[in-house]
Amino acid sequence: IKAITDPQEITNPNIVKVVVDASMHALYFSRSPIPYVRDVDPQDDYSAWLRRTAFYKHFGIYVYTSECLRRFTRWNPGVLEQAEKLEQLRILEHGYKIKCALTTAESIAVDTQEDLERVRRAIAAQNRSR
Repeated sequence: IKAITDPQEITNPNIVKVVVDASMHALYFSRSPIPYVRDVDPQDDYSAWLRRTAFYKHFGIYVYTSECLRRFTRWNPGVLEQAEKLEQLRILEHGYKIKCALTTAESIAVDTQEDLERVRRAIAAQNRSR
């Protein structure tokens, strides 16, 4: 996971947000802004929310035991997974924990054509600077 510093990322449904407990286990993943900052007007850009609490974006690198994977493939998607379209919620819905680690590295998920273009631009810029 990485701290969100850009207010626009809080509301971007293509950036998966996660809240964690004190031991860095995921409590929930969402495409919506979580946690919800009550009594603070988001002021359209959510800067006030960033000043109030930490927001984290999720990068999905998973390590499962073979037994857990066998179980996972037998479970039907639960209501949370179906609502958010996030398969890691299936694990949480069945009582398993997902350990998270904090990073400062940036990663670009490629889920949309816009994401692909952003990656292409980043690679081109990197190649030009060599």
